[in-house]
Amino acid sequence: MQQTFHQPGIENKPRLLALDIFRGLTIAAMITVNEPGIHSRVYAPLLHAEWNGITPTDYVFPSFIFMVGVSIALSYSKQNAAGIPKKTMIGKICRRAIILFILGLFLSILPLFDFSNVRIPGVLQRISIVYFFCALLFLYSGWKFQMKLAAFILIGYCLMMTLVPVPGYGYAIMEPGKNLAAWLDAIIIPGRMYQGNWDPEGILSTFPAIVTGINGILIGQLILSKQTIERKVIWMLLAGFLAFTVGNIWNWFFPINKNLWTSSFVLYTSGLAAMILASLYFIVDILGYKKWGTFAMIYGSNAIAAYLIADIFSDLLFLKWGGKNGVSANQVIINAVLPTGIPQEIISLIWALTFCLLCFVPVYILYKKKIFLKI
Repeated sequence: MQQTFHQPGIENKPRLLALDIFRGLTIAAMITVNEPGIHSRVYAPLLHAEWNGITPTDYVFPSFIFMVGVSIALSYSKQNAAGIPKKTMIGKICRRAIILFILGLFLSILPLFDFSNVRIPGVLQRISIVYFFCALLFLYSGWKFQMKLAAFILIGYCLMMTLVPVPGYGYAIMEPGKNLAAWLDAIIIPGRMYQGNWDPEGILSTFPAIVTGINGILIGQLILSKQTIERKVIWMLLAGFLAFTVGNIWNWFFPINKNLWTSSFVLYTSGLAAMILASLYFIVDILGYKKWGTFAMIYGSNAIAAYLIADIFSDLLFLKWGGKNGVSANQVIINAVLPTGIPQEIISLIWALTFCLLCFVPVYILYKKKIFLKI
């Protein structure tokens, strides 16, 4: 969704550069943490938390979903103001959600087109579901209802996960593969799951993920409000700080957990995302300091293309050419560098950063040619 935004009753404004830069930083971080050169040798901050707790890597996905919500508010506010019929917008929403979901399924069978290995849940699949429901919610409800629904989902999800007995155990349990979300995934989701008998992008945890999108919608509506710029920044920082604080407190009772997308995780990450966006909004769009963010802005203006390019490049570099006994380009390069004595963690990080720059090249070419992948 690469559109300009409009504030009802006010002239059209240029696109929100802070959002592009934030999105670009997030995509670059996602590519970097997903593509270490040596998967067994990675610095701790670049790994996901094994279960409860959080690392910088765990901020990436919820930040992107948060920005999906912000984009929905900015984009569909403009379309509403332009008088575009809701039926037309709903048609486009359905088409975009379906295409995103199918793209996610397609990436799961690459590079060998192994249809027996298809994974129904996934990153793009979750984004498509969040986008679909959040877009409809924005079109047919106001911010007060959205806040109430968000609270209802977060509280309800917390109660379900901590109080409802898991079949086979007779009591509520929050362990990997043994919790209520995992049980539901195992009996409903066909095909491969990311963790064998459960999936971090499963059914039940998608509901609080939708709340992450709703939080983005609320911040987007604040940006579009008729308040002064200073008040917008202050309210964004205040809302972010409150959500971040409540998430930390809720963590005492319902631990921050990305795999389960717990209620505390939603508020903690949404609060941080709101504060980051407010800071970027002030620095880039208000003060005008934007040259430093050109790299991120280019990445962020074509985020879906960057994600697809990274996935395809990764498959090509890690695919073992010559069959099961073959070697990948990654193995050839890493084995050539290992004898230098450079610590393996540094080699792994350099590979990841180089890979991120490699993916930037086609994205930059698309940007220069003014080609943007819009779904």
